[in-house]
Formats: sequence, structure tokens, C-alpha cells
Amino acid sequence: MLITLEGIDGSGKTTAWEALREHVDVPATFTREPTDSWYGEAVRRSLGTDDADPLAELFLYTADHADHLSRVVRPALDRDEVVISDRYTDSRYAYQGASLAGEVKRPVEYVRGIHRPFTRPPDATIYLDCDPEVGAERAGAGDKFERAGYLAAVRENYETLIGYEPERFVRVDAERPPEAVVEAVEDAIDRLLDSVTDRTDRR
Repeated sequence: MLITLEGIDGSGKTTAWEALREHVDVPATFTREPTDSWYGEAVRRSLGTDDADPLAELFLYTADHADHLSRVVRPALDRDEVVISDRYTDSRYAYQGASLAGEVKRPVEYVRGIHRPFTRPPDATIYLDCDPEVGAERAGAGDKFERAGYLAAVRENYETLIGYEPERFVRVDAERPPEAVVEAVEDAIDRLLDSVTDRTDRR
């Protein structure tokens, strides 16, 4: 099972993902995007560059995702492990979709179309929902993707994605205190893992 954690910057997503390392008691691989590969390093370099071409940036992220799939995600799933990823394809659709607004027609669909032939879709996604102003304040606007106006467009794209596949997403109110957010994410993970166990037991 592939479970992803998604949300705008400042939503507490990474804090919850780190807490899950101590909480999940089944064989699991914890991973994230951008990765720690040289592809991911190229992505991180672009984050601090205000004038990076958004289309070129998209393909840096896409290359990192392809490497992530072949090197980490698919092998772990083949070992029957649960994969829990801090960011995955929905981040690309939401963030790069916002970056490409005005550059290509229907940018979210454009980015999804690039990924569709080769990606492995998540089985479930925990979405930490947070107001863009709150997220920007928490994140400290350290790079161009953490600014409130941009995060508002990203959040709108996330809502579009949820509308496409509402059954895949578990929404968590991320404006609550961190401990409450972590507890809600842990509860969501427990329910998702229990559903897998129930299906397995019925076979």
C-alpha cells in the first residue's frame, strides 16, 4: 500500500510524517520527495531561484519522481511493505500546476498527463488542510513556493485533485495544535492499515 501525505508548506505534514516512524508497527518504508538523490538536489537548488523556468523545473521534479519510483517505491511495494511518502505526485500537480498558470493550458491536467504513463498512483492520501496565510507564516516564506499568494493557488489545485478522487483523500484540519494534527494523522493511518488487514483476512 502506498500512502502519501500532502498539504501546503506550513501545514505540519513533515512533522506528522516523522511522528509516524514511531507509530507504524508494520513493515514500512518512509520516503519523501524531493528525494536525497542528485535529482532531488537539483530540485532543491531550483527552489531558491526565483527566475527558474517553470517548465524546466517541472521536468526536474519529474526526473526525481521517476528515480524515486524505480529506486525506492516500487522495490518496497514488491517486498509487500507499506510505503509512506512525505509528498508525492499530488504535490507536483498542485505546486507545478500553480507555477505553470499562464504558461500552458490547463496546467494541472498538463502535469498529470506527463506523469500518467509511468507513475504509480497512491492508494490513499492524507491531506493536511491549512489556510495559506497560516501556512506562509509557519513556513517563514523561505523560498518562492512558501508565499501566501502562491500557496493559495496551490491549495485551490489540491481541492481540484480531491474533487477528482474524493475516496482517496483523508482530510485533516491542520490549523489545530501540532499534537492534535499528529494524532489525527496517526488515527487515519491506523484506519487505512486496518482496512488492508481486513481485506487480507477475508481472502
